[in-house]
Amino acid sequence: MTETETIAYDVVVLGAGPVGENVADRTRAAGLATAVVESELVGGECSYWACMPSKALLRPVIAQADARRLPGLRQAVQGPLDAAAVLARRNYFTSDWHDDGQVQWLDGIGADLYRGHGRLAGPRQVTVTGPDGDVTTLTARHAVVVATGSRAQLPGLPGLADVKPWTSREATSSQTVPGRLIVVGGGVVATEMATAWQALGSQVTVLVRGKGLLSRMEPFAGELVAESLTEAGADVRTGTSVESVTRENGTVVAVTDAGDRLEADEILFATGRAPRTDDIGLETVGLEPGSWLPVDDSLRVTGIEWLYATGDVNHRALLTHQGKYQARIAGNAIAARASGVPLLETDPWGAHAATADHHAVPQVVFTDPEAAAVGLSLAEAEQAGHRVRGVDVEFSSVAGAGLYADGYKGRARMVVDLEQEILRGVTFVGPGVGELIHSATVAVAGQVPISRLWHAVPSYPTVSEVWLRLLEAYRDQ
Repeated sequence: MTETETIAYDVVVLGAGPVGENVADRTRAAGLATAVVESELVGGECSYWACMPSKALLRPVIAQADARRLPGLRQAVQGPLDAAAVLARRNYFTSDWHDDGQVQWLDGIGADLYRGHGRLAGPRQVTVTGPDGDVTTLTARHAVVVATGSRAQLPGLPGLADVKPWTSREATSSQTVPGRLIVVGGGVVATEMATAWQALGSQVTVLVRGKGLLSRMEPFAGELVAESLTEAGADVRTGTSVESVTRENGTVVAVTDAGDRLEADEILFATGRAPRTDDIGLETVGLEPGSWLPVDDSLRVTGIEWLYATGDVNHRALLTHQGKYQARIAGNAIAARASGVPLLETDPWGAHAATADHHAVPQVVFTDPEAAAVGLSLAEAEQAGHRVRGVDVEFSSVAGAGLYADGYKGRARMVVDLEQEILRGVTFVGPGVGELIHSATVAVAGQVPISRLWHAVPSYPTVSEVWLRLLEAYRDQ
């Protein structure tokens, strides 16, 4: 190992995923010299093992499901999906796990890339151990930003490592379709991957410890997704825990708390995330290795004026688009402080405050049907002390839904704050609703009054007319 010279920058970013890239984009736009450190692929989890590959796997599944709901197409798409073609297209969207294009983008904005393992080495200092063992020390005049993301968290089952279970990475990158797949978990990764692999030819069994799927959304979201998975041929078991897992002659054997013995070719654990902060030198600045990093709304780590944490590591909203939003806020805040701005706009919805993290986080689950939500669920709003009313309508009441697909099945809910007459949250479940959720995000983030929403006229005959049905239902209650 060879120690090299110390190089000074205005900003040093740990992690070159979409969050770290966006921080660098904002600081470079402000004229700040910026270094980005990455130990794996530039583009991060989202580009190679999460958002992009999973949605590439799911798009043909959803397109086929939609086509089967339309006369004239139904008979033409009755055969199985061409799994090899789907996997090949998935590979294309991950650039075959090469990051040349993203490296070129970083170079294009003028950020310097350092490949290797980055660790904090005291205030405003980062050491980078490169692939050849050489160590480079980077110092930051203004800020160090931790954007190292999160990793899959496996349960503490004895011998689990010997089983070589799938995590989200293996589930999105597998080059073969397992004949039988056990999915442990009931959240987004579990439901999306169960949807994809069942459609690609696996016999999927979903084991959910809780009462249902997608427990962080309105209850009807998980109910409709579970119903659809069951209709597709998956075996969905709620209230079920895994007691032990072994691999015998290549076959995975899982034993549940009910004593059931299940066999499969692979087993996916989608049971949570942990921050990738265990070996980045947090102890050198008085923080606990492996911990989530608490931040203020400008994304500055509590008690350390030069250290920022954006994306999954701060545990505010573990979603790529929300992390990129935080990156833009943090980049703007770093630039403002570097230029000597005496007072930042950190009031709610200010230019330097990630307010949406608290009030207007949108998410789409790309199952069949899709589930999309923004803001608070009815239960969350009530627990937060708001006086609210849940307003529900079925999509069958909307002409555009009937045109979209025969037998269109779905539900919408808006959570109305009865004192302020604004929306605290909105949930849509149904085919294609992922493209509908941004309208709800605008309404929630903009705190648009109900009285003004009446004047936002939905085009006929689109699925967006669900907004009119929701307002009518609220008026008539």
